[in-house]
Amino acid sequence: MSNVSPADVKKLRDITGAGMMDCKAALGESGGDFDKAIEYLRKKGQKLSIKRADRDAKEGAVIALVSADKTQGIIVRLSSETDFVAKNQDFIDLTTSFAKLALEHMPATLEDLLQIPYNGGVTIADKVSEQVAVIGEKIELAQYEFLKAPMVAPYIHMGNKAAVLVGLSKANDSYYEAGRDVAMQVAAMKPIALDEHSVDSSIIEKEIEIGMELARKEGKPENMLENIAKGKLRKFFETNTLINQSFVKDNKKTIQQFLHDIDKDLTVTAFRHVTLG
Repeated sequence: MSNVSPADVKKLRDITGAGMMDCKAALGESGGDFDKAIEYLRKKGQKLSIKRADRDAKEGAVIALVSADKTQGIIVRLSSETDFVAKNQDFIDLTTSFAKLALEHMPATLEDLLQIPYNGGVTIADKVSEQVAVIGEKIELAQYEFLKAPMVAPYIHMGNKAAVLVGLSKANDSYYEAGRDVAMQVAAMKPIALDEHSVDSSIIEKEIEIGMELARKEGKPENMLENIAKGKLRKFFETNTLINQSFVKDNKKTIQQFLHDIDKDLTVTAFRHVTLG
């Protein structure tokens, strides 16, 4: 049992849809052999989960919650195969119950969240596995995000198809609605990063490469290509980074300008965005 790695447990769970502890036990009993572990799970009544494990679970519900003092928040995504299941109120309530436990415990990882007790003896992982049999399709607690900041504002997109958390640098009750406006901006405009300094270097390198090639095709001198590409990069940042985007409610302002109009020291510290798919 001690030789079973967390990575192998997760892999078996992904293959079978069984609970984390069931997968760990199965790998322990089978000496790490995946085929034998699957056979072990089948003998333990996990046949339906295994049958469903290779199906896509791209529908579901996404829920965001924040603490009473608005200093921390979480997002969970419970996936299903069909929109019919995702829209069921029991499914939404189940997702919300997982979100409440996540907010109460603030686990560090999704794996930690799955091991939190759910209504007594079973874990959240066990409850998810149970629902595979109850609902009759693949169900997966697929994503968990958390955020801490002086003030955290949430937004859940219509139909629970996406959720956002936005962290603000200062706390004031009057800032909360501004934070929700920024969270709605994230859902609508899908920024890839907070600001230009947060964009992954590989993305920047690719954009410069593309910009240089476009300039080259336009016949620009070779010694000017990099500067031209860097000029295009500024436009890329304006379109794709949150605080540099035009505010959807007033496109004469950027998000940063919108916040500075409220308080010159107010800014976004971080955001989390989770969608179905």
